[in-house]
Amino acid sequence: MSLDTTLRLLAKASGLSVTDLATAIPRAGANTVSAWLRGEKLPGRDQLDALARAFGVPAGALLAELASTLDPARTQGEHDLLAAYRALDTRQQGALLEVAASMAGTRRAAPARARKAPAKKASARKKAAR
Repeated sequence: MSLDTTLRLLAKASGLSVTDLATAIPRAGANTVSAWLRGEKLPGRDQLDALARAFGVPAGALLAELASTLDPARTQGEHDLLAAYRALDTRQQGALLEVAASMAGTRRAAPARARKAPAKKASARKKAAR
């Protein structure tokens, strides 16, 4: 989820208006807060801390998203892929990871339940042999 979406959801959940947030944030007017909520600007570190206090959430919750959007090691394609992955349900994410691992020529560890299945069969064979 993008930082602006997170801020909009937190503002709505807490019942804080743009004016309320602008009052709570040092050196931020209503126009600046509106730009943050639209994703046109990014708040600074002190402003992020003040936003976190206003929303009653840890600053890290906001900073983690900001850090991921600014990660210079990621290409735009990686950001797009991550956003698409996060939009999938768990089953779809698993299928996508299988396809990606196959395309990359790497093996992905099987889910725990799949690894347990052969052990059950072996146990059943031991009982049948008795």
